[in-house]
Amino acid sequence: MLLNLLLVIECIVAVFLVVMVLLQRSEGGGLVSGGTSSLVSVRGAGDLLTRTTWILGAIFFALALTLAILAGRGRSAASVVDRLKVNAVNPADLTKTAPQPPAGTALPADGAPLQAPTPTLNSPFGSIPATAPTPAPTLTVPVPAAPAKK
Repeated sequence: MLLNLLLVIECIVAVFLVVMVLLQRSEGGGLVSGGTSSLVSVRGAGDLLTRTTWILGAIFFALALTLAILAGRGRSAASVVDRLKVNAVNPADLTKTAPQPPAGTALPADGAPLQAPTPTLNSPFGSIPATAPTPAPTLTVPVPAAPAKK
């Protein structure tokens, strides 16, 4: 609950931070400018935007750090395998034979599993049965005979 609330606040602060950055003039010197000025002047409005950006940036990073710490505390030291409860699996269940099919189903004589139906290709002109791909022709390159030794 707390994480969700902090995450919503983080998103709102991020949107306001983006808006504040976009409102600033691109003439440079925004964050490093200093000096005394009034709020009424153009320079004062720039300083207000700069201060607001700094404050929103600090809030954003503080919330990000808080979210990371709180999310890390929610995790346990147990691994994923421990959470799966592998020890609760009965080994006898793993070595069971496959269930026999009902008496009414016929299996092939050799006991092989049933084959999947032949795939079909769907086209705007109807279903076309898929054909087996033709094998690529083999290229035989004659190997020159070794020269006879004298």
